[in-house]
Amino acid sequence: MHEMSIATAVLEAVQTEAERRGGRVVKIGMRIGEWSGVDPDSLQFCFEAIMADGDTPGLALEIELRPRENKCGQCGTVFALKDFEIQCPKCGEAVTEPVGGNELEIAYIELEEP
Repeated sequence: MHEMSIATAVLEAVQTEAERRGGRVVKIGMRIGEWSGVDPDSLQFCFEAIMADGDTPGLALEIELRPRENKCGQCGTVFALKDFEIQCPKCGEAVTEPVGGNELEIAYIELEEP
């Protein structure tokens, strides 16, 4: 389960940033794309398991699931993919390029001042 190593790495990065800024982390926001290969439910579970054994009680993880998106090179339309249909819904162009849905990033960190 690679979600455990991701949860650990995120927590370590956030704690490093909190130490640098001199605050206590209360919430972490993440963006996870549908094509990232990460299961948001598994990541949440792993994060909660780490927190149960950790020394940062009350720390919350908020996950924003990002849809798979493509962009049409013909008309510039950006659209969410449905059922792996990559044809542009506006102009009908058959070939479009992926532009979203593979994100795996820390979007924000909420800190509480000491």
